[in-house]
Amino acid sequence: MIIDQLESIKERFEEVTQQITMPEVVSDMNKFKKISKEYKDLEKIVNEYKKYTTLLANIQEAKDLIAYEKDEEMREMAKIELEELLPKRDAAEDLLKDMLIPKDPNDSKDVILEVRAGTGGDEASIFAGDLFRMYQRFSVLQGWQFQVMDYTEAPSGGYKEIVVSVKGEDVYGKLKFESGVHRVQRVPATESQGRIHTSAATVAVLPEADEVDVVINMNDVRKDTFCSSGAGGQSVNTTYSAVRVTHIPTGIVVQCQDERSQIKNFDKAMTVLRSRIYEMELAKRNDAIAGERKSMVGSGDRSDKIRTYNYPQGRVTDHRIGYTVYNLPTVMEGQIGDFIEKLRIAENADRIKEGVA
Repeated sequence: MIIDQLESIKERFEEVTQQITMPEVVSDMNKFKKISKEYKDLEKIVNEYKKYTTLLANIQEAKDLIAYEKDEEMREMAKIELEELLPKRDAAEDLLKDMLIPKDPNDSKDVILEVRAGTGGDEASIFAGDLFRMYQRFSVLQGWQFQVMDYTEAPSGGYKEIVVSVKGEDVYGKLKFESGVHRVQRVPATESQGRIHTSAATVAVLPEADEVDVVINMNDVRKDTFCSSGAGGQSVNTTYSAVRVTHIPTGIVVQCQDERSQIKNFDKAMTVLRSRIYEMELAKRNDAIAGERKSMVGSGDRSDKIRTYNYPQGRVTDHRIGYTVYNLPTVMEGQIGDFIEKLRIAENADRIKEGVA
């Protein structure tokens, strides 16, 4: 019963509310962060549950009036009120059922977002820049922090690759659907005969790993420094502030050069390294659990073409759910929330169907 689940959640919320103020929790940053996250997650459900119980009480009151009130006018008012309350109850139940579906534990994490030019030469780099700006604008709309960590510009414009840190509420839970190959169909600025070209860019969304998530033996890390080639005024090409770290066991290489401080660049590079190792371990675990099963959405398989942006028709199609819109300029301005919501609904339906906890 949904009520039993909600009552259990309410009880747990009351326990967590007490724990969050305990000295032993406040003094332990990792424990406090974990309890605070649980408090925040449970609070959303408990608040909706309170609204739901109020609705049920009002419905019962209206039913009692209809059944026992002798005044005809009062009964009519109760009937009108009941007609208004029942759809609200159904909507509240749907919302609570959705909130009770087991969530990906990484959904609340910040992310490392990587956009890379794929097939298509110069046009692919330009498109990678377009996607970068799309995510930057979406992040602004969400109230998230969006910070460039590393990039390689392309001679014709755009980026060969760009890596950014995105921080805020439920960042991974929303951006995880963007992992994959994004394809563009348009006439490049360099095309003299007006022919439509098809190019692609790859997007990777990595949940940002905390130090407690991934413990790295620093003896396994090689650190190299070099002169920054990016923005930075007089320090560019004169100080060895840029950092490249190599994780010897996995062969993962990360570099960061956007800060003037070598220490800050090293810290950022280690954050990206932890996130890439974390994603690698996560992929192994998911493969072990899922076997050959491939989810309709959220698989993170970047070999799959997930979305096409067709400029001549002003069309954007998400191939995973067969959803098409004809407002491409708006989408490129960061209005991708509609796609994300439909993908989230599809993921939830898929999880229910497959019985994935």
